[in-house]
Amino acid sequence: MRILVTGAAGFLGSHLSDRLLAEGHSVIGMDNFLTGHPDNIAHLAGNQRFQFIQHDVTNFMYVEGPLDAVLHFASPASPIDYLEKPIQTLKVGSLGTHKALGLAKAKGARFLLASTSEVYGDPQVHPQPETYWGHVNPIGPRGVYDEAKRFAEAMTMAYHRYHGVETRIVRIFNTYGPRMRPNDGRVVSNFVVQALTGAPLTIYGDGSQTRSFCYVSDLVDGIYRLLRSDEADPVNIGNPGEFTVRQLAEQVIRLTGSSSVIEARPLPVDDPKVRQPDITRATTILGWGPKVPLEDGLKHTIEYFRKRLAR
Repeated sequence: MRILVTGAAGFLGSHLSDRLLAEGHSVIGMDNFLTGHPDNIAHLAGNQRFQFIQHDVTNFMYVEGPLDAVLHFASPASPIDYLEKPIQTLKVGSLGTHKALGLAKAKGARFLLASTSEVYGDPQVHPQPETYWGHVNPIGPRGVYDEAKRFAEAMTMAYHRYHGVETRIVRIFNTYGPRMRPNDGRVVSNFVVQALTGAPLTIYGDGSQTRSFCYVSDLVDGIYRLLRSDEADPVNIGNPGEFTVRQLAEQVIRLTGSSSVIEARPLPVDDPKVRQPDITRATTILGWGPKVPLEDGLKHTIEYFRKRLAR
């Protein structure tokens, strides 16, 4: 297939591009480097089946020649990003999704939307199945990301129902691994960088809030299976193993051999208390399940950051 990946220079987009190329497909990567980085795709330079276009997807998108699929992964996706770039986050979720869907429609291509567990907000149902409609504060500081993705899902389903576009929606739960940015504000990268530099590991509140962490190779496998499936309704992809933030901090300290201490800070506004995917649909429909244990994934991630910080 010939596939367009928006956000291709980002953490997830670059790993996804690698997997698509490994499967024999041709990939056109698109990114404006708002939060992505050229280093993430530098290893693809010279690959005959990879082409890169620097472009802001909130503007009209043009790709020459046929396309079999459009994978829309362009978006700020960490708390620090969408708090610092609220307008860009809203625009890429709305205008960017509209432009990407329009391109898929024009090319007769399958469209896959990278959505998020944040559509569930601070959930009142646990674990979160795809049938849960969420508990979101639309005017809170996190609302720019939550509502952008909820709108993107609505737009995707509208194109599916009204225009007959073949669409897929993946709801991504906390993912980690190599190519995360050291300063992206995600909890795994925060803790690993803090531990490796001897800084205190900052937890918010008492650290009892829970998260579920999926290693990037597992996530990409789930996304690839979804792309090849016939499932139009949203599918959760994430690791249902649930850990408190404090447990994660303690594990990172142990694996890095750091002398860092844990330091508590005030809880941010609308910070979800729990997060755990119900992956029954992914297991049943896609035959997918995570394979990489948290400890193994953290070791790979720690090694990546050791090398990066040593540059």
